[in-house]
Amino acid sequence: MARTKDASSAPKAPKEPGRMKQMWQVFQMTRRYDSSAQWLMLLGFLGPIVLSLVLALWLGEGNGLIIALWIISGVLAGLLLALVILGRRAERAAYSQIDGQPGAVGAVLRSGLRGGWVGNEMPVAVNGKTQDAVYRAVGRGGVVLISEGPQSRTKRMLDDEQRKVARVLPNVPITQVSVGHEEGSVQLYKLAATLRKTKRSLTKPEVLAVSNRLNSLQSSLPIPKGIDPMKVRAQRGKMR
Repeated sequence: MARTKDASSAPKAPKEPGRMKQMWQVFQMTRRYDSSAQWLMLLGFLGPIVLSLVLALWLGEGNGLIIALWIISGVLAGLLLALVILGRRAERAAYSQIDGQPGAVGAVLRSGLRGGWVGNEMPVAVNGKTQDAVYRAVGRGGVVLISEGPQSRTKRMLDDEQRKVARVLPNVPITQVSVGHEEGSVQLYKLAATLRKTKRSLTKPEVLAVSNRLNSLQSSLPIPKGIDPMKVRAQRGKMR
């Protein structure tokens, strides 16, 4: 009996918020860091509705059912477009919170890659004094080496890593990308899109083979993992 009472009196795990509440929380966070997001969402929602209404009056020929179907389609399309805009702006707002911090590139490679790209949140090279790092991603565009830190300090690290990869994979194209706010650099939230824009030169089986080849040669380094942008706490200064 005592065990039964202890089990029943034990605190229950907090219930996870529902889907609508999660979306509202994402919207609130996005609006704090990106004031234009709500207006873009409103425009994305109203645009298809207005277009469907015009098409309904033009093509409906006074048929109430056809007009109603057009309007319903416009509302659904508007909702979908608004959610797509929210997702894109929320991702950008989340990455802005960790921009410039060590491990930020690793967070993008872990959770933001699409289109068959394979990345690792662990850097392949790191400077223990400055926390500058080089990461690697493999995709249809070949091997991309990504630096995190000022170009003046990371250029040599990128060149060293490129020579290592070229010795192992001489026929695979290698691209260098610097993440930052300097001229010629790519901002953090644009990194995934930049990778997808690289010219395709490998097939999907070749991407897997190249990734496995590089991972088998990569020695394990005692480097902390990247940051999770969706779990990072908001900074009070930026929220103000």
